[in-house]
Amino acid sequence: MTGGITPCGLQYAVRQSGRSVAYCALSIGCGTTQEAGFPSGIAHFVEHTLFRGTRRKKAAVINSYLDRLGGELNAYTTKEEIVLHATVLKEDLWKAVKLLFELATEATFPDDEIQTERGVVLDEIISYKDNPAEDVYDKFEGLLFQGHPLEQPILGTSASVKKITPAQLRRFVQTFFTPDRMALTLVADIPENQLEKKVHALVKNLFGESAPARMTAHREQGIACPENIFHKVIDKRNHEVNAVIGGYAPSLYEMPDRMVAAMLVNILGGPASNSLLNAELREKKGWVYGIECSYTQYADTGIVAISFGCDKPNLEACMASIHKILERLREAPLSEARLKSYRKQLLGQLAIGSEAGEAQCLSMGKSLLAWGKIMSPEQTRACLQSITSEDLRQMACRLFAPEKLSSLVYL
Repeated sequence: MTGGITPCGLQYAVRQSGRSVAYCALSIGCGTTQEAGFPSGIAHFVEHTLFRGTRRKKAAVINSYLDRLGGELNAYTTKEEIVLHATVLKEDLWKAVKLLFELATEATFPDDEIQTERGVVLDEIISYKDNPAEDVYDKFEGLLFQGHPLEQPILGTSASVKKITPAQLRRFVQTFFTPDRMALTLVADIPENQLEKKVHALVKNLFGESAPARMTAHREQGIACPENIFHKVIDKRNHEVNAVIGGYAPSLYEMPDRMVAAMLVNILGGPASNSLLNAELREKKGWVYGIECSYTQYADTGIVAISFGCDKPNLEACMASIHKILERLREAPLSEARLKSYRKQLLGQLAIGSEAGEAQCLSMGKSLLAWGKIMSPEQTRACLQSITSEDLRQMACRLFAPEKLSSLVYL
């Protein structure tokens, strides 16, 4: 893998693969946390309406441009980034890359198309409200980060989305879609030196060589995170109870703490059926269909959250069992044998995940925006190998001390 930064400030990374399929992503360092002065949800609405027309292509052409080649075009918004990405045959890679840049730099936001897309986004908001498992997590995160830009929901609200104007969309893009906030990542079966030369030529043609004052997109917030502790129960009159337990966690920039937290979360409630929560509440007790522990890292802080759904009569037992597992993690270090097994499991998951070209491409973009570099597999392995049982126990005390945990339950 190779990469660097162009004279205009755009970062890039290219990786050669042995696949006939190529992947590209344009990651832009702005999201929900940059919405001060704009209606809530505008970052997500921008992501949707970029596809509604450019100076050279109408919406219908954009939507079918890569489809006709057998490719895929997509995008998503997070609290701190907007990402445009595509999957195509390797011979069509540059068509896809040029399209991503065209969407990011030449979108026109036509009035009639915006009205159409507004209906789509409003329906998306309603669909989330109809999904208690999604809604309870969003509400939990909003309560935890109340008073901080991370409080705002990615989708916005129906009221805020209805207020968004074409002029505001254009102003948001002009403000934040600058090359110093962009990261281009490519994974393709093309020699890396060829990919790198074409990236430089393309970016020079688009942005020239003027170098703006360098700004690391994620670090600019620098807003102290509040310490909100709460325990709320909301009667939704649902058949199933949905609940979240969690609290604050290490930020993107806390190394090696964030790696310790990631390993601990994987042990506790990762995707494998032998994770502690799955093994106890699902496999042994049969109280839940699914339970997970997630860890999301932001620039200023992080969030760790245990999410599950269960029948109402099982809620108290589920809560007691979860707290008992957390207590064990705080008080008793893992044996060396169990630590070795969990470490191997996580390394295997990471290795298998890295074989997915799209996931690899997207991960590269996130790393460039956050740190300006990409951690190699060898560096990741070395960091995980250095984690001890006592490191995990101390992290469990930090994340899961009873007085630091919050909870939200939808009955």
